[in-house]
Amino acid sequence: MGDTPESKEFGYLLTMTEKAKRLSFTDLGIGFPSGKTGGSLLLPPLTGTAGKGELIAVIGRNGIGKSTLLRTLSGLQPHLSGHLNVEGTDINSYSRKGLSAKVGYISTEIVKVSNMKVYDLVSLGRFPHTNWMGRIDATDREYIASSLTMTGMTGFRERPVTELSDGERQRAMIAMVLAQDAGIMIMDEPTAFLDITGRYGIIHLLHELTREREKTIIFSTHDLLMAVRLSDKIWLLNEDGLVEGAPEDLMLAGSFNTLFDDSKVIFDPVKGTVSFRKPETGVINIKGEGLERYWTEQAVVRAGFSVSDSPSGIKVEVTASPAPKWICRSATGHLSFESVYEMVRWIRVQKTTS
Repeated sequence: MGDTPESKEFGYLLTMTEKAKRLSFTDLGIGFPSGKTGGSLLLPPLTGTAGKGELIAVIGRNGIGKSTLLRTLSGLQPHLSGHLNVEGTDINSYSRKGLSAKVGYISTEIVKVSNMKVYDLVSLGRFPHTNWMGRIDATDREYIASSLTMTGMTGFRERPVTELSDGERQRAMIAMVLAQDAGIMIMDEPTAFLDITGRYGIIHLLHELTREREKTIIFSTHDLLMAVRLSDKIWLLNEDGLVEGAPEDLMLAGSFNTLFDDSKVIFDPVKGTVSFRKPETGVINIKGEGLERYWTEQAVVRAGFSVSDSPSGIKVEVTASPAPKWICRSATGHLSFESVYEMVRWIRVQKTTS
């Protein structure tokens, strides 16, 4: 069959797609080698891809093999079977220094080196690009300065690493990998031990790096909501192997349900949220609009009630102006409250006395 305009266009798009792959693995066996048997596999063989400029979240239960996968992809431990390519080349074809120019890795381990300053730590990232003497030149210093600026760590360059907060230390480690100028950045739980501001600050930075520097960033996390909201792709590890796709693809396929087989936990595929299963203790009729109504519903459901349009039972009317107010009615009378907290407490009392 001859080439048609359509087939040529498809072939061109396919070629571009293949070129856009920074990392790919097929039938990859991960685990720890041992003796003559070659080692035992943690999971069935895995297949996946990471494209240029993508932010990829790796999720799964504790002990499923997330860290082992990331260390394998970084070349820090060998794969037991299958194929692993970095920018189209088998990972085993790279020298250690050559691979370091392509792949950067950050673990959850805390750097503890006496008298090491932030600038010194970031400078280590230039190792793959220095000569045999490891001497830093003007170009290297430009990369280091740019990496400090990008991560907001310029003002900390003379600070000892041991005096940094958890969030500052993570930014310093990211700056080191940025200075390394590797196209692929692999991070094992970069938001672990950080408060909510620090977590979203780090992920926002990673998102910027994929967009502004076209970095391919692969990170593991236990924060499913954050992964769903911010990632371009998710690698979901379970007992059957690896499932990959856009967060919405996995949501539509019901893939996240494998993370929550506990009868006490409910995963909402519409909102992408997780909640505890509670026995419903009553029905509440809510009237109102906007954020006030939305959060009133959330509070009522959390308290163990269901929301219904039925005129029977307890009724809650939410008003927003001039200030939020909750007017509650039951068979015993009605009261007005100025906070969700007070409203929920009243509803619970009404239910226990009815």
